[in-house]
Amino acid sequence: MEAINIGGAFTSLLSGMPVRRKPARSGALRHTGAPVLRNSIEAGTFEESFFTLPAAGELHKIYATAKRAVDEANRLRRVARSGERTLTVAERILLGLTEKGLRVLEELLTLARLNKGQVYPSYEYLMDRTSIGRATITRALATLERLGFVIRQRRFKRVAGEGAGPRYHQTSNAYRMQLPQRLVTLVPRWLRPAPIPVDLEQHHLEQIGETKAMLATLSCKEFAEATVGGALGKILARLGAGVDRVEREAHNGTQPLLESIR
Repeated sequence: MEAINIGGAFTSLLSGMPVRRKPARSGALRHTGAPVLRNSIEAGTFEESFFTLPAAGELHKIYATAKRAVDEANRLRRVARSGERTLTVAERILLGLTEKGLRVLEELLTLARLNKGQVYPSYEYLMDRTSIGRATITRALATLERLGFVIRQRRFKRVAGEGAGPRYHQTSNAYRMQLPQRLVTLVPRWLRPAPIPVDLEQHHLEQIGETKAMLATLSCKEFAEATVGGALGKILARLGAGVDRVEREAHNGTQPLLESIR
């Protein structure tokens, strides 16, 4: 079980700052000498939480945005060749998106539509379906990932082998497609997500303000009970009760008792 610094957690709680915990393990194994790439996760252990069922029209919006992005990349190439101005870093990244990259994305989106968002094709499959070479597909996927169209997760699998211990080998990546928010302006207006109504946004902001005001009126014990659950919440609540008692005694002008908090 992960050890938690109770004193640090309680100090963070009282200051309104989030409790910092050690990052959870990714599930990737560092198996020296094994043919497994860095940041790989074992196939079959994470896909349920990684893949998402595409919403109605979502895949079409992603493709439409990518198609507009290719047109914009072609325009920027003309600008670069003419020497009109120096391209920004973001524009230079966009230059990596080509018609072949769009074809790779189209195939991934097709698989997402047919398989309810579960996409994990091999490079050989993509090469066969798109008639594009492996090196070009590798570059296309890297560009799509940098632009935010694709989230890619490397995977490995256990295989039978001679000798003691399991054997691991790299297998196909898992892919999840999304609409990059920074490229939403390239989407036709009728395909863009509807903006949040002003009154709804204002109501949300008011709720946040009311919640903060309410929490500010709570004692340390009540604050811990309201914001932290589980065993840690109970421990912090007991510590908070001790702090509340010391503050009350100090406010009443009496000498606080030096006793341990049980």
